[in-house]
Amino acid sequence: MSRIENGRFVVTGGAGFIGSHLVDALLARGAAKVAVVDNFFLGKDENLAAAVAAHGDRLTVYRDDASDFHTMAAVCDREKPDGVFNLATKALAYSFFNPAGAYDVNTALTLTCLELLRKGAYGRLLHLSSSEVYGSAQTVPMDENHPLLAETTYAAGKAGADLALQSYVRMFKLDASIVRPFNNYGTRQNDQAFAAVIPITVRRIMAGKPPLLEGDGAQTRDFIYVLDTVDAILRVWQKGARRGEAMNLGSGKETSIKALIDAIAAIMGFSGEYERAPERVSDVRRHCASVARAEGIIGTIATTPLEVGLKTTVEWYLARAKAGGRA
Repeated sequence: MSRIENGRFVVTGGAGFIGSHLVDALLARGAAKVAVVDNFFLGKDENLAAAVAAHGDRLTVYRDDASDFHTMAAVCDREKPDGVFNLATKALAYSFFNPAGAYDVNTALTLTCLELLRKGAYGRLLHLSSSEVYGSAQTVPMDENHPLLAETTYAAGKAGADLALQSYVRMFKLDASIVRPFNNYGTRQNDQAFAAVIPITVRRIMAGKPPLLEGDGAQTRDFIYVLDTVDAILRVWQKGARRGEAMNLGSGKETSIKALIDAIAAIMGFSGEYERAPERVSDVRRHCASVARAEGIIGTIATTPLEVGLKTTVEWYLARAKAGGRA
């Protein structure tokens, strides 16, 4: 069992959507020090503002590239972390803008973390992969033995990173493991370039535009509220995972994209027709997690009903826009 209280941690991508919530949770649970390494490609200062105000010198933010070995070595030398949570990445949609870069960043980040772990710079790595490594569901629910059938270079890079981690564990007996979150949503999710369906839909309705439905809308995802994911990540850290093992973090429920957009439209009082567009290239058709492995170790993962999480999320975007933030 690994303690969080009085521990020292590095969070790559800690100014981003999931990462900033993880930083909040680590500090709230008594971590002695949290160091964020983030190049702010999608990360935002506002995501860390509350943590900076509340925790002062227990939080340090490094504006730098976590894939750079020398940068991360210097951070580890200064911070003396017990563990690293590797959340840094670039959004899936970045694959279509820079496919090679989307692949490279995911593998480079993980190899840097693994090399530093191998050299003793810190003690344990928890790597955040993605459900996208599985591609479209061949069986439902999708367990961790589902074949890796990545449909985008982002997903291929995540799959490559997972395989690299598992090989390092076998070769060097490192203390490293993988969690594969399914489709996260919630407060602080990026709503600008490379945004996902929920913030895009909220932003369009707020701007007086109809929601955009790509394809027939029957494609499904397994949506999980970000705070449920963060809580699960910390329970995995505390209760442990077998070295090299991957664990799914999801709700175990399928929701179609049309049903999701319908729910957002109902919350926001939109009753018009949707704008239609062709199905996205390389769009995963069906996703639904088997969470039996993870729940056998840490207990129930998704405790926030989708309708509750969506309402909270929409209200956050509305309040942010009213206060003058981007939306």
